[in-house]
Amino acid sequence: MLLCACSAQAEKVEIASFDQAQGQAINLLGHWFPSKAAAQAPAPAVVLLHGCGGPYDKKGALSERMLNYIDVLNAEGWHALVLDSLTPRGEKELCTQKIGTRSVTMTERRRDAFGALHWLAARADVDPARLALLGWSNGGSTVLASSNRRHAEVQAAAGLGIKLRAAVAFYPGCEADLKRGYAPLAPLLILSGGSDDWTAAAPCEALVKASEPQGMAKPQIKVYPGAFHGFDALAPVRLRADVPNGVKPGAGVHVGGQAAAREASRQDLLSFLREHLN
Repeated sequence: MLLCACSAQAEKVEIASFDQAQGQAINLLGHWFPSKAAAQAPAPAVVLLHGCGGPYDKKGALSERMLNYIDVLNAEGWHALVLDSLTPRGEKELCTQKIGTRSVTMTERRRDAFGALHWLAARADVDPARLALLGWSNGGSTVLASSNRRHAEVQAAAGLGIKLRAAVAFYPGCEADLKRGYAPLAPLLILSGGSDDWTAAAPCEALVKASEPQGMAKPQIKVYPGAFHGFDALAPVRLRADVPNGVKPGAGVHVGGQAAAREASRQDLLSFLREHLN
């Protein structure tokens, strides 16, 4: 399923993160795409969480990946909100920064996700009981960090009325939440590449196996054979030697699309979200 980047012009909005600087909430940039195909109002809404490279292309416009997924979500009758966690903090990308040295961590990104969910829940055209998180790579890890009840902030957010109906993570790094232990706040689907040498599938499989659903459906994982990091992209696989992290730190990582995994993951994503949002 190949789609053109033909979404309507976004409305730029300001989202107050749960993160603060000098006692004041950090205001994030959001790109709001309401669905014209929504069968009823209020309708479900999905927060799109970018990877370490941010949500934009080299020209500063929203990336082709983001626009394609917005088209898919809007066509289903779901609103879409793209959140920019980097620009308001003076960062352009995190991919070339070693983990442990980054100023924007899972803590900041989790608080951003909560701010986005809070913003959506306050809108008259959004159903606050049908909200989802969708993230890629670093954004996929954010999905895990924002939906794991083992994090005190996740428990606190749930107590404040932050609701999450579904969570989807494309090729996330799962080591941190595997070590912490994962107790889902909402149904979770992980989509991983079998040949991913940036964020390997094995820790995610272990996370799913060891998860503690606590009365909820056990998280699901789909692993696509032979697929590398970014398998849902249209660009061919290439080596990124500038990435210091990965399965073999210093050796670079492979990134690029695989047609079979791209199509299968799109269908798996839609099946999961239809089940939980419709």
